[in-house]
Amino acid sequence: MQIVGLVIAALIAAADQALKYYIVTNYRFGEVHDVMPGLFSFTYIQNNGAAWNILSGKMWFFYVVSSVAITVVLYYYFNKKYSHWMFKSGLVLVLGGIIGNLIDRLHLKYVIDMIQLDFVQFNIFNLADAAITVGVILIFSYLLFIERED
Repeated sequence: MQIVGLVIAALIAAADQALKYYIVTNYRFGEVHDVMPGLFSFTYIQNNGAAWNILSGKMWFFYVVSSVAITVVLYYYFNKKYSHWMFKSGLVLVLGGIIGNLIDRLHLKYVIDMIQLDFVQFNIFNLADAAITVGVILIFSYLLFIERED
């Protein structure tokens, strides 16, 4: 059954890469298109750092952090002690997101971002970032509210 989670992580990374490919082939850098007016739009940008472009240009740092994070996620994913669906789902989302952004960093030396929330002032992000965020929320929710019961 654990193979299903790895397939889902691969599908998350593939969906992230497919959307990035669509953006790169159909948008000019900096170009903005409303997807759902007032809700969100696509804005093609390139980010060679982390959120808010911190550590800009420090690719070696991101390679190391991504490699360590993938190792830690896989350790917990295959550890029989952690079998709750919420924890495992969070790990799968985080793994898929890390891989999606790592592919960009290795291939392009930057990450392609495109999703802009128009109703709030927030960073432009991508599907991999969204998967990581939701995954971390699931992991922390498990650790805070459920782990004690398991």
